[in-house]
Order: sequence, then structure tokens, then C-alpha cells
Amino acid sequence: MRCPFCGAADSKVIDSRLSTEGDSIRRRRSCVECKERFTTYETAELTLPRLIKSDKSRAVFSEDKLRAGFLKALEKRPVSIDAVDMAVKGIVRQLIATGEREVESRLVGEWVMDALRELDEVAYVRFASVYRSFQDISEFREEIERMEKQSDQQESP
Repeated sequence: MRCPFCGAADSKVIDSRLSTEGDSIRRRRSCVECKERFTTYETAELTLPRLIKSDKSRAVFSEDKLRAGFLKALEKRPVSIDAVDMAVKGIVRQLIATGEREVESRLVGEWVMDALRELDEVAYVRFASVYRSFQDISEFREEIERMEKQSDQQESP
């Protein structure tokens, strides 16, 4: 690993630890030349499936776009960035778990809506209104009534 301070090509690992989430390794390193210390993270490089959009075009999956969608729906809502990161990682894990080379974007949209429903109901309705192209207030009302029915069914034994 090249030193970020002096550019030397050699460094030694002082300490290695598994990250909190368990999906990467944190390594503390020391430069052999300048003796500066720095941290690196090692993660598995996984190939994510391409997305098949509704017009049948293909697109590369972007974790940044996914996170941006969550953040837009959750704007000014009391949800921590850690909760958003966990939701994004959960969707990425679901994508990988499909084992497919291509996945319909509609499926990812449904996963996002499920995650948002768990995080914040207002954000869920915001996202659903755009995702499902609500045309008028009655569609909002229908979605809210559907959410209330689901909530009632989950609460009753």
C-alpha cells in the first residue's frame, strides 16, 4: 500500500480489525519511510447486477443514486444517516443475493418502498407518490388507507 503522505511504496500493517458491520477489515498501517500512520479498509469487490428499466434499457446499479433517493424521501424527517446506510446496505445485499446478472429496477423500487415503510411512513408516501406517479389526492388517500389496514393487521393477533 502506497503511503498517502510521502508516496513510498512500502508500508507495514500494525493492526487489523473487523469493521462493526463485519463486511470490511480496518487496517492500521505505518509507512516504512516516513513512519506516518494511516488507516485503510479492505472490502470484497462484488459485481452487482445491471438494472433493467421499465423501457427495457439497461443501467449500471448505483449505490449513490439509491442513497440519494432515500435521502430525498427522508428530507427533514427524524431518521438518522446510520439508519439510511443500513437500509442501503440491506438492499445491496438483497441485490447480490439474487445471484442474477440483471434485475428489474421495479424490484429494487419495491425494496426501497419496503425499507422506507419501516423507517418513516411520511417518507414512504413521498417516495410512493413519485415512484407510482400519483395523479391526484385520492391516490394518496388510497395508499394511506392501505398502510393503515396493514398496520391494523400487524397489530391484531
